Amino acid sequence: MPIFKTPFNGYSVKFSPFYESRLAVATSQNFGILGNGRLHVLSLPPTPSSPLTELISFDTADGIYDVAWSESHDSLLIAAVADGSVKLYDTALPPTQNPLRSLQEHTREVHSVDYNPTRRDSFITSSWDDTIKLWTLDRPASIRTFKEHAYCVYSAAWNPRHTDVFASASGDCTVRIWDVREPGSTMIIPGHDFEILCCDWNKYDDCIIATASVDKSIRVWDVRSFRAPISVLNGHGYAVKKVKFSPHHRNFMVSCSYDMTVCMWDFMVEDALVGRYDHHTEFAVGVDMSVLVDGLLASTGWDELVYVWQHGTDPRAP
Repeated sequence: MPIFKTPFNGYSVKFSPFYESRLAVATSQNFGILGNGRLHVLSLPPTPSSPLTELISFDTADGIYDVAWSESHDSLLIAAVADGSVKLYDTALPPTQNPLRSLQEHTREVHSVDYNPTRRDSFITSSWDDTIKLWTLDRPASIRTFKEHAYCVYSAAWNPRHTDVFASASGDCTVRIWDVREPGSTMIIPGHDFEILCCDWNKYDDCIIATASVDKSIRVWDVRSFRAPISVLNGHGYAVKKVKFSPHHRNFMVSCSYDMTVCMWDFMVEDALVGRYDHHTEFAVGVDMSVLVDGLLASTGWDELVYVWQHGTDPRAP
């Protein structure tokens, strides 16, 4: 299947919601500790045996930790940058005319960005400054800052059906549910005993949320009754960096870990682990599932490689 070698360490990969053959990759030099960043826009080849090709790339002075496609403009990307900035890029314009905007409000590294899938004009960013910020494309300043977490906010994700609701995952071991119309968080889930690195909503049940933790587990929660998780998924050997629900199947999700593997899960069955991919030779830190092609996966890691493959096949196969 198609592979792409990045000059820097991979951090995040996202399929375009508009073009089934397009994806974006966020990378950071020197494992994201110190150095430059580069945002790659890649194209899938017409045949699986050919490599991924680069359509355009954008350089930054600091590492890029996450990227999100706009849900309203097919060429617009938003990057979460290590210097605390949020940068907007238009892939239809040359690098010399980018970024379109650089939003500098976070006081520490921006670790995640998520575009609102229902409202389509707004996005949220989360940061190591313990906050989440709400932005719209037409404003040069954030609309609101959400500050309740006691430590880094590693991830924030919009609910797929409720326009004003999002969740945030933090190093303070909690997930908080927020409604932008309310003054504070509406729910606090003490999800794990160790840092929570990621959260994601189920795309078919808007009350189901998954959390991924340093404790090596993924937990699935029903926010209507969150005293105990409805499922606990064990199988990773180290911290779970990302978790993502399938856009096509209610019970499926994918995860990646510092154990260098990508795992596919069915959280409703006893033997939940339905696929394990060990193609990375360093930490696997970015994973995504295509909204447009059922079963199409992408991952990236600190081995400076991007893989795209169909679930059930070997990512390394030609």
